[in-house]
Amino acid sequence: MNRDWVPGLRLTMPPRECGLLTFLSSYLLIFCLWSWLPLGTAVGQLPSEVLVTDLRCEYLVDPLGIDVVQPRLSWKLQSPWRGQRQTAYQILVASEERLLQQDKADLWDSGKIASDQSIHVVYAGQALAARTRCHWKVRVWDRDDKSTAFSSVARWEMGLLASEDWQAKWISAPGGEEAPSSTRGQDARDTKSAQPAPLFRKAFTLPKAPVSARVYLCGLGYYELHVNGGKVGDHVLDPAFTRYDRRALYVTYDVTRLLRRGSNALGVILGNGWYNVHTRCVWDFDKAPWRDRPALLCQLELTFDDGSRTILASDESWRVTTGPIVFDGIRNGETYDARLEKPGWSAADANEAGWPTAQVVPGPQGALTAQMLPPIKVMKALRAAKISEPKPRVYVFDFGQNLAGWVRLRVFGPAGTQVVMRYGERLHEDGTLDQKEIGQHIKSGKPQTDIYILKGRGTELWEPRFVYHGFQYVEVTGLPGKPNLNSLEARVVHTAFEAAGTFECSNDLFNRIQRNTLWSYISNFVGYPMDCPHREKNGWTGDAHLAAETGLYNFDAASAYTKWLNDLKDEQRPSGELPGIVPTSGWGYHWGNGPAWDSAYVLIPWYLYQYRGDTRILAEHYDRLKLYVDYLTSKAKNHVVAIGLGDWAPAKTKTPEKVTSTGYYYRDALIVSQAATLLGKTEDAKKYGELAAAIREAFHKEFYDPQTGLYAGGTQTAMSCALYHGLVPPQEQAKVLGKLVESIRANDGHLDAGILGTKYLIDALTAGGRADVVFRMATQTDYPSWGHWLQQGATTLWEQWDGEASRNHIMFGHISAWFYATLAGINLDPEAVGFKRIIIRPQLLGDVTWARTEHESMYGTIKSAWEIRDGKLNLKVAVPVNTSATVYVPCDKQKAVTEGPGPTHRANHARFLRVEDNYVVFEVESGTYEFVSDVPLKDAG
Repeated sequence: MNRDWVPGLRLTMPPRECGLLTFLSSYLLIFCLWSWLPLGTAVGQLPSEVLVTDLRCEYLVDPLGIDVVQPRLSWKLQSPWRGQRQTAYQILVASEERLLQQDKADLWDSGKIASDQSIHVVYAGQALAARTRCHWKVRVWDRDDKSTAFSSVARWEMGLLASEDWQAKWISAPGGEEAPSSTRGQDARDTKSAQPAPLFRKAFTLPKAPVSARVYLCGLGYYELHVNGGKVGDHVLDPAFTRYDRRALYVTYDVTRLLRRGSNALGVILGNGWYNVHTRCVWDFDKAPWRDRPALLCQLELTFDDGSRTILASDESWRVTTGPIVFDGIRNGETYDARLEKPGWSAADANEAGWPTAQVVPGPQGALTAQMLPPIKVMKALRAAKISEPKPRVYVFDFGQNLAGWVRLRVFGPAGTQVVMRYGERLHEDGTLDQKEIGQHIKSGKPQTDIYILKGRGTELWEPRFVYHGFQYVEVTGLPGKPNLNSLEARVVHTAFEAAGTFECSNDLFNRIQRNTLWSYISNFVGYPMDCPHREKNGWTGDAHLAAETGLYNFDAASAYTKWLNDLKDEQRPSGELPGIVPTSGWGYHWGNGPAWDSAYVLIPWYLYQYRGDTRILAEHYDRLKLYVDYLTSKAKNHVVAIGLGDWAPAKTKTPEKVTSTGYYYRDALIVSQAATLLGKTEDAKKYGELAAAIREAFHKEFYDPQTGLYAGGTQTAMSCALYHGLVPPQEQAKVLGKLVESIRANDGHLDAGILGTKYLIDALTAGGRADVVFRMATQTDYPSWGHWLQQGATTLWEQWDGEASRNHIMFGHISAWFYATLAGINLDPEAVGFKRIIIRPQLLGDVTWARTEHESMYGTIKSAWEIRDGKLNLKVAVPVNTSATVYVPCDKQKAVTEGPGPTHRANHARFLRVEDNYVVFEVESGTYEFVSDVPLKDAG
């Protein structure tokens, strides 16, 4: 048995595991068993020292209410020893946890499967019906064919799978009266179709407490669920936005502990959200084909200890009234009149007298599907950095950070006092709030304005429920007294995906750019990827795909992207055409789309395959991806596509749209060909491979000047587009790359590109061996550059290099992926996707003397940390169990490389491969390694 201890390996345990004490206890037990064994005991009789951890179902931890009938199961492995891997696995799935405690499985016993697959293992047991509860655990066999202990038990639960599983009816408030004008807080013309948020309740009596209770709920546009007087859970802005006439999401809740013998009550508040956009903007959501009054579908299913079941479903017997939320508009804000509160309205003993009954309505026409992504939550609270008073009794709170969310108000004063909170990201020269930029497309209603009307009883604490805003500053008027820093608290809101990476280095500018990128990413993911959280809240497809690789390095966002790809599927027309924003009311098919944007539908499934090893996503959308490429073919002339937007927001030089559109046409055809190969569709692979080759030839013929070595006149975007997409013939690549570098030098080391060209430049230059040029561009602090934004006080990424538009966009965020892949060196291996095999290749650039990065892959934590000190490079690498890595150690080729305490030829599980450029290359198995080398002279300093 190979017992190569790995010093310094940080072993992580997921929250479901029993924590550090359990982990230490496990290894203490192994040590004790070892020490008590007779000296003659064979090593092969020992259990494996590998731990099975972090069990996931469809990317999620213990998901409740899913509707994938053959869900995929994944796990991670941990070991303190090098070279460990999985050679086989066994999965047990049971309907009751007690069966698993006896190592029995009534749903699926996979048996011992000889395979190293530990991600996306497809459930292959008994067919799963609606509501089935599945408990599962897994064990594996290690490289020595020793079995591990079984993992801790994980769970998933099936949701409602077919329309006949629903007994609930869609209900809405009957008729509806407008809120009194004195309490609306908005102009009458802005609210003539607005209604107060309805409160629904259903009282019921139980003969005994249930042993299980589930609520299945879809409330549109947004809802808040209450049981027996209290809010259930910590979700906000549920359900995530979809095209409701094609798909609506329901959420499952376990409310067992909230119910009791005797009197009980369910309560639901509904907000307008995106379902009933009643104010006007240029994107016409007020004309959406699904638009209707807020509606509710709710089903409570109870199981008792004798096995009996009861279903309580929304119907015309539910009671409804109005409450204190008298106005809510997704782009406008919320008005809350605390004098209209109904204390205890959702309690079991609330007085329903005078409450009318609900009205049964058709509801949206979209299919009901489970919400299988992390919910939106309040993820952080920020205290104001300072307060100013630019005019008498006009107070501006500066939170020091551009963000998405809202504020919580703490106030004391007389009843009827109206406090107005206006949100924005800029100030006028006089210090008052400037909403001109973010409000320019809002045609009715006030942009980003919350209003609270006091009830006048003690200190009042309030925050909105059904809106969110993008802001750094909040201007407050109407306060009954002078505020302090505790009067407002910013609530940071976004999709609650887990962090999947960290990056930091010795260059503080890069650390600040990374920080701003993370803030922009989370600000622009509130149930779906957006362009900005204030002006639009639109799912611009171009912004999404440009930031997707950064997102996947930094966050566990795969399930959230999976949801959004279904939105794209729902929006695609029979012709294959896609809109520029998704979801959409219908806007974006005639402007704002084209291949440079629409290719999100092709690129993001491919990124999920590359970064997460997800082939199912390609299979599920394959026919639609092919349809899109066929649509582009119908628009092409001699294999050149000229439709759509081009390199948006360039620094100064524009590039013809047909250059970038044809580049993405090629990339899309190539991906469809590669996906066809993966899926065994041989004829399609050949057809689209040949199409891609024809597009490549046409692009070169159309745009390349062999005399000058320039594409489309030599703009940085055109040149890098050709290189990035692989459209340059091999014999011309050095020449084109050289010309591109010359143009950047002529621009004093600055980029001159928009959102497309910036990503092209980063990746094309790095792939061509000129990461030094990217480094110089990325370290600029004058216009145009990320550093220039920082010089002006940016805390997020901006839409335009000159800062004239939105100041919270993510579309220039690919630089963060470059930090991971180039500076720190964590790279995909295209021959073994999902980081099954990893390429660690840090590049020593400029004045950077150290970089530290971690990425939480599907297999576990990948680490790359290097430091230069006294001419020596120290590179520490962690490779997860069941993976391997190719490690490029920067080195003076005339000097030796050591690993750990001795020369590399003595290192276990690290095999020398070759010397390449200024690297010594090793193949390493799982474990941690510490390489020491002399810094290559050309990169030193």
